[in-house]
Order: sequence, then structure tokens, then C-alpha cells
Amino acid sequence: MSINNRKEIFYSETDSPFGLLALAHTSKGICSVLFSEEKPFSDSLLKKFPNSKLRKENSDSSGCERQLKEYFRSDRIDFELNLDLNLPLFYRKTLNTVMTIPYGETASYKEIAIKSGNLTGARAVGNANAQNPIPIIIPCHRVIKHNGSIGGYGGKIERKVFLLEHEKQNQNLLN
Repeated sequence: MSINNRKEIFYSETDSPFGLLALAHTSKGICSVLFSEEKPFSDSLLKKFPNSKLRKENSDSSGCERQLKEYFRSDRIDFELNLDLNLPLFYRKTLNTVMTIPYGETASYKEIAIKSGNLTGARAVGNANAQNPIPIIIPCHRVIKHNGSIGGYGGKIERKVFLLEHEKQNQNLLN
């Protein structure tokens, strides 16, 4: 929905195992998940979406909050949400490939590059992951270095470790 050619973005706040999150969506779908260090959330969202009209909601109307809480309670392994991503083609293609990594498993930056059609693009995959606007939903935490080490994570390494361990401990959900 547009008002005066500006995208309308709704956002709410919710608790997570690592602090407050902001969940933002448009009429098309989820467009951003922000971690607590990105507060004030309204400022961060306006930087990401400068021509937008922000509307704060008392509770999330997109279904994202409910699904994240289910994920953290180990009641959900896949997210069923519409996404509204405004990213360059390579980033979209890479993040779509990242979304195919099964719950509780990992893939290397190199493997994602090859599956995305860029045989030598491991560093570019890292850059695309760093631009992931909806971490956890798009599971960039499942991407590791080719040598098996954890690699980086824009949302802090401790969160990546937590998410990988959470999924590893709950792989029985796949049965």
C-alpha cells in the first residue's frame, strides 16, 4: 500500500532469547527483522527505507511474531511468511538459495555460491548474507566457512552459535 508514493511499513517489537526484536512488514510481506542494538527501531527502519511511512503496531499483524515464538519454543522448523525484499538480483538469488538449507544443517559460503551459479563467489555470498534484511527467517546463520568453522554473522557471533545449537538440539522435530 502506498501513501503519496511512499511505502507503508508496519512494525512491532517482541522479545526473543537474545533481547528485543523489531518485526517490520508491508502489505506484501515481512521486510525487516532488527536486533536490539539497532534501537531506536524507527530510526533504523527509516535508514533502510527512507521513503517510507512507518506505523508502529502494538502487536504484530503479519504472523511473524507467532512463528518466531514457535521456532524458539522448538515447535516450528520452517517459516510460512510472505516476504517483501527489495534487493539486487544476486542478493535475492543467494538468499533464496540460503533458504533451501534444511533446519539443523549448514552449508558453506562456497556451496551456496556454486548453487547460486557463481562458482567463485564465496565472498559475494558472504556480502549477500550480511545484507539479509530478515535474519532467522532467511537462515543465514546456517552458512559457515568451507573449512567447517563458523564464519561471521551480522547479528553477532553469539547469536549464530545460539541458533545453530538450538537447531542441532531440536533436529528430532524433523521426524
